[in-house]
Amino acid sequence: MAEQRKIKFSGVVQSVQPRSNVWRYRLDNRNHSTTGYNIFLTGVADEEEKAFAVAISEKQQEKMRLHIGDEISGTAWTKKYTKLEYADYYRAGALKKNTEAHMSEEETASPWTGEVPGLDVYDWRGCRMLDGRTYRSKCFKCKWACMANVAIEYDWGVQQKFRFESFCYGPKNCKLYKMGKPRPVPYKGDTPSYDEGWLDDVCTERRGDDE
Repeated sequence: MAEQRKIKFSGVVQSVQPRSNVWRYRLDNRNHSTTGYNIFLTGVADEEEKAFAVAISEKQQEKMRLHIGDEISGTAWTKKYTKLEYADYYRAGALKKNTEAHMSEEETASPWTGEVPGLDVYDWRGCRMLDGRTYRSKCFKCKWACMANVAIEYDWGVQQKFRFESFCYGPKNCKLYKMGKPRPVPYKGDTPSYDEGWLDDVCTERRGDDE
């Protein structure tokens, strides 16, 4: 558990992605939920120039409609549990859009960098595992990509393990998409199970290849 501090930040938005949480238990279950957005910026945070991410709420995003190129500032808190939250800072406040960038028109090809939808859209669409290298090199700016906070039920009701995994909410026919290697799901006293992608079909069964 880390000591929390309130910091000031300012920077230019590089990406807006859903703040997703995933619960894993062997291969019996992979539950997804969204609790807001992660705003990725380059600028100054806690008096240091760097790239960083700030978690904001759905209401804050609805009000400010942040998108790539906006210059913003505000306050936030450092993480209390560093293994549970991918964003560097959360509980953002005093948000201000200092300069608004031109918003992209609706895109016809990936990566999709226009205005992000509401969380209900992400929840309805469901997501697939996304190769980590592809996420960083080709999909980082896409509104359908995300780096999720993952909790693994390692010893049922007793112990969890935590990590971060990249996922994609985008169209199934996206030319940039790669699932990557199967992901191990450990459990105490047993060999790891491997998520080989069939759960992706379950999570996205509501939509077709071009949705």
